[in-house]
Amino acid sequence: MPALDLKEFQEKVAHHFRPWQRSFQFWVRAADIYTGYKVFQLRVSFEKDVQKQEAMWERQHEFAAEKIYSMCADLGGFFLKVAQIIGKPDLAPAAWVRRLVTLCDQAPATPYDVVRGVIEKELGQSIDQLFERFEVVPLGSASIAQVHRARLKGDKSDVVIKVQHPGVQNLMMTDLHNLQAFALYMQKTDIKFDLYSITKEMEKQIGYEFDFKREADAMERIKRFLCENNKRPPVLVPRVIPDKVTRRVLVMEYIDGIPILKLGDEMAKRGINPGGKLAAAAKQNILKSLTLAYGQMILKSGFFHADPHPGNILICKGSEVALLDYGQVKDLPENLRLGYASLVLAIADNDPTRASWSYRELGIDTLSMCDDEQTELFKLAETMFDTKLPPGVTMLQPFSEESSIKKIAVRAFPEELFSVLRTVHLLRGLSVGLGINYSCAEQWRPIAEEALHFAGRLKGKDVKTERRRRGLVRRIFGRASGF
Repeated sequence: MPALDLKEFQEKVAHHFRPWQRSFQFWVRAADIYTGYKVFQLRVSFEKDVQKQEAMWERQHEFAAEKIYSMCADLGGFFLKVAQIIGKPDLAPAAWVRRLVTLCDQAPATPYDVVRGVIEKELGQSIDQLFERFEVVPLGSASIAQVHRARLKGDKSDVVIKVQHPGVQNLMMTDLHNLQAFALYMQKTDIKFDLYSITKEMEKQIGYEFDFKREADAMERIKRFLCENNKRPPVLVPRVIPDKVTRRVLVMEYIDGIPILKLGDEMAKRGINPGGKLAAAAKQNILKSLTLAYGQMILKSGFFHADPHPGNILICKGSEVALLDYGQVKDLPENLRLGYASLVLAIADNDPTRASWSYRELGIDTLSMCDDEQTELFKLAETMFDTKLPPGVTMLQPFSEESSIKKIAVRAFPEELFSVLRTVHLLRGLSVGLGINYSCAEQWRPIAEEALHFAGRLKGKDVKTERRRRGLVRRIFGRASGF
């Protein structure tokens, strides 16, 4: 067999067995991490001193964090998204967060020659014909694509070119199917939550991310909606460059800003005390802008950007916020949009009865395994769908016996709601990271009222009466909410 044919044969064999290799690596590593925690849970139960228990847990989390980081970094692809989901201050142990937060936008970059080939094939012209200049080193590389800064011929402003990694789709689907199997096992053993439905929705949403034409349409739709509903849009959305969009290449305007994860370093560089009043005001403005944008998108439109992880948020001049990457968007069905608006009001008004009713309306099927069902169900609603953690809760601990998920099993969770759940949790992670504990439900209350009123489910006089009642309660009890 000629050398060239042998090389091609070897590449085909490697390509054929790569999904099997990834599956094997995932299961070996996931089993190692999981059994490590199960063995540790047994060992720590023999220690009666609470402080020693906490120290033991911290060491175990640090040990597991290294293994989780190695798995996500080595496998890349979909597991970088997994790291983004679980590596949040409110959801994961601090040791995990410290390790996993560094994985944002750290996927291996596709070589320039391959990138050039994709761009030229998709746009039908050479790099030299298209661009005045093109930066070979990418601005960042994520699980599905990487972005390069450039300037189009005859233009005065810079653009960003998003280019899809070749062959990544099949590998990501393999990873997702492995995660689905693991989720089925976990929900039957340790976590009484419908994890499988969540992974099915993830599969659908991630499948959409491989079509950049769809992403461009989403950007234009959200940009138009925010402009029409505000004198000044709460967040900046990049402008799509006409006639420069295909399924695998997307050209858009370049927005100059600082990644939100580097905000503290930038403040220190400029001589601003990150813990001072000026910094606190800037952080509040950032969170207020994001909260308003998401409240309007989810509750008024139902069509929203569903991936507000730190890597997709830039801070521009004057604390303006730019929201990037519209690969994951969700078009929420009308009944779920209004059902969630009702749940927002229930959480904002501290109304357990309405929260229980809203859960049923949304199709969230729960089974109580405790005496005080209504209190625990409301606590679960706050934990799942509000950025402000319930009193006494500093992070979610699904394995803990005191966890609401242990006391209220979630037997069925609508796949369509996963994007809302994930968005709220990412916003909560941002708020915890910025050191601001606030309730998005309270901030979204007027938007939820407007949505329900417009749908004929809340009369105008009911809205006015409810607002007067809340004003009276605040005057009597001095309740401060949100910002």
